[in-house]
Amino acid sequence: MRMIFPLALIGALLLVAEAWSAPETGPVQRDHIEVELIAETMSVQPGAEFRVGLRMQPDPGWHTYWINPGDSGLPIHLEWTAPDGARVSEIAWPYPEALPIGHLVNYGYEGEHLLPATVFVPADLPIGSTFTLDLYADWLVCEVECIPGEADLRLELPIEATAPSLDPNRADLFAWADSRRPQPVDWPARFRAESRQLSVSIDSGDALNTESLAFFPAAENLVDHAAEAFVAVADGRVQISQRLSTFFAGAPEQLSFLLVDTANEQAWSLRAEPGDLATPGDPGAGADSRPHLALVLLLALAGGVLLNLMPCVFPVLSIKAMSVLGGAGQDQRAHGLAYTAGVVSSFAVLAAILLILRAGGEALGWGFQLQSPWFIGILIYVFFAMGLALSGVFEFGSRMMGLGQHLTERAGLRGSFFTGILACVVASPCTAPFMGTALGVAVLLPWPLAMSVFLALGLGLALPMLALSYWPGLARRLPRPGPWMDTFKQAMAFPLYLAAVWLLWVLARQTDPNGLALVLTGMVALAFALWLSGKRDAGPTLASLRHVGVALSLLFALAALASAARFETQAPAEGSAWWDPYSPERLEQLNGDPERAVLVNMTADWCVTCLVNERVALNTDAVRRALTDHDVVYLKGDWTRRDPVITDYLARFDRNGVPLYVLYPRDGSEPLVLPQILTPGLVVQALENL
Repeated sequence: MRMIFPLALIGALLLVAEAWSAPETGPVQRDHIEVELIAETMSVQPGAEFRVGLRMQPDPGWHTYWINPGDSGLPIHLEWTAPDGARVSEIAWPYPEALPIGHLVNYGYEGEHLLPATVFVPADLPIGSTFTLDLYADWLVCEVECIPGEADLRLELPIEATAPSLDPNRADLFAWADSRRPQPVDWPARFRAESRQLSVSIDSGDALNTESLAFFPAAENLVDHAAEAFVAVADGRVQISQRLSTFFAGAPEQLSFLLVDTANEQAWSLRAEPGDLATPGDPGAGADSRPHLALVLLLALAGGVLLNLMPCVFPVLSIKAMSVLGGAGQDQRAHGLAYTAGVVSSFAVLAAILLILRAGGEALGWGFQLQSPWFIGILIYVFFAMGLALSGVFEFGSRMMGLGQHLTERAGLRGSFFTGILACVVASPCTAPFMGTALGVAVLLPWPLAMSVFLALGLGLALPMLALSYWPGLARRLPRPGPWMDTFKQAMAFPLYLAAVWLLWVLARQTDPNGLALVLTGMVALAFALWLSGKRDAGPTLASLRHVGVALSLLFALAALASAARFETQAPAEGSAWWDPYSPERLEQLNGDPERAVLVNMTADWCVTCLVNERVALNTDAVRRALTDHDVVYLKGDWTRRDPVITDYLARFDRNGVPLYVLYPRDGSEPLVLPQILTPGLVVQALENL
């Protein structure tokens, strides 16, 4: 009798535990979500198949996740238990939605939704019995915070000899899943994951003619989902590019992904093999692809031509004008070709450096060389020395620049080539209209095509001077050589001095007063060395002292520059009374406020176009009033020094350089990219349109 009570207690506990863990039929409520295992039919027929589904209904504002959850979250985990001989297929995942959560983007489902699967029923089931299907599911349901959940679910259906009828109460849910079922297609597709970008090329033929495509890769930790994917459709080809995730560890053996036509609610499921992308000019790519590369090349050429109008290029063009004015006929054409060779080869070198470093994972942008105090200092010395040469302090530099008719042809052509190199160096920090788009596309292309875009850009910069040297009608209208040329040559020194002053100001922003003082002292040493080198009438005794003095002065100038570079400082974080410094956190905070819009300005002190836009347009009373009247917060990002945060932001808009102006509406809609050349009226109009 003493054992009866303990045994009874143990039995009762086992019954409670079994009841607690038994699968539940019907709707099951968990934190912020209701789940249920349902069937499309009201019975089961032996040897047939039928569909079931996990119905999930999160609370308003909450969501569950797709097979790839995106930047955060977890996919749903399912374990089926079916009768002997029965088999359950994989989930036929409906295509997801992109769900922005702060600065992240997740892939999942809001509202009531269904994850369907097909059950294959064995033929030997006894008629009149019950078909029992169990499902263990665990999930993550999120709003901003996330709550894990789990449930043991059961579905019981009678087994009948006749074909089952559909359950009218479930028809809408299965119809919803069918409408969002991606259509498997076998379109040829290739992908590459390099240079911090995932690039996909799809030969879709005539199947796609929409521009509202969204890209959903199935692999986790592959792309940065918050970085907007670049998707272009034209002439039977789809080109996709999206920044790789910071957690990217290696490319998959095969890339599974969805293309979703968001406008027409249609989706396609594809697989891409790794390999070189089909590009214009490749066998099988088709002649239809060529106009698109041609358009990018045309944009690059036009951007290069417009670079000649940028203020930072004017001093160099003034020097080159002297070379053209100093000759005629064949000599002019030779100078034009040498100048073009200098420009194009320099753009090729800069592009190669940029592409090689990007392939190694470095986040660099066009104009990266002017983010180094070392390079800024050398450029200051070059401009200052050229100005002294034009002012007549010494003659050696004139030979290098190809100025004056008394020089030999070889020296003059070498000087024109050098002038082309300098034009590239000082022009590259500027991104003229059309140029930003071309550069943004170039860094996503295979390197041969990317290099062709950069070469087209260099050709555009050299084109006006090349045309001047080859067009006889223009050459005949040029003034005849004479004594006036010496005066003109000396006058052209002053734009170079102004360019040196501008670069000194940029250097002062990158270093501190000590670094600026060192470079100014180095300029004095350089001037002394150049002045001393011109004193060739000294006797033989002083000649050796002159050479020693020149060498020591040049060494001192380089030592001063090296010391100045050690004083490189970080960008100041403070803003002004009417603008705030850019940070991703600040932008995210402001985007979450429905009462305020945001204007982002990405600039750099070495970008003259940026400075002109700020002076002429942004820093005006009219724009300041418009910012205040329309509750727009002005954020400014400083790219004067290398900053990977700003480089990543530029890449989100397929840009590779500054300026970049982006306006974020307060309703959370797509941001608007403003033109690269601003006027007060244009900015005010954009703010009023909010």
